[in-house]
Amino acid sequence: MKLFHSPASPFVRKVVVLVHELDKADEVELAGVTSTAFASDDALAASNPLAKLPALVRDNGTTLYDSRVITAFLNDLYGGKMYPVGSSRWETLTLEATGDGIMDCAVSMAYEMRLRPEEMQYGDWIEAQWAKVARAISVLNARWMSHLSGPIDMGHISVACALSYVDFRHGARNWQAGNEALAAWHAQFDSRASMQATQPPAG
Repeated sequence: MKLFHSPASPFVRKVVVLVHELDKADEVELAGVTSTAFASDDALAASNPLAKLPALVRDNGTTLYDSRVITAFLNDLYGGKMYPVGSSRWETLTLEATGDGIMDCAVSMAYEMRLRPEEMQYGDWIEAQWAKVARAISVLNARWMSHLSGPIDMGHISVACALSYVDFRHGARNWQAGNEALAAWHAQFDSRASMQATQPPAG
């Protein structure tokens, strides 16, 4: 299988962390792309009409896209336990959606600040996205620590990748202040081999 890949994408990282946790990293080829918001990679667009990352080309030639579709597929394919059965499944899916939502907002902020000329950047938009990120992080710290302290699932991976991306692109925001329990959890989770193997490039 081939995964269209950009090391800076938190959505791609989520998938790659999963395959490391499943000990299947050698079975998924990482195909680097240079797609941007303004110019789509031709090979990626041919596989995913939205030309968005990540996209997974299966051995039969068909492509899956959206990180949650891909992680659910890989978890089932390799007999993983990242999506528990029973009532706790809904907690895992909600936690994963929260992490993905943080990624969405943080990526949107990064696009606004990195791709637009400074005089065209919309400050109110940036702050509105940050308000969503900050609110979600506060809720994770207040309500979700018992789940995050339990056995690893896709909720853990999504949240960890989201927080790492906030550090990567918006570190000056210092999300850790006032969220000490979550910050301590993230620091510990970030030391896992799967997270260390998927660190984004500096800069």
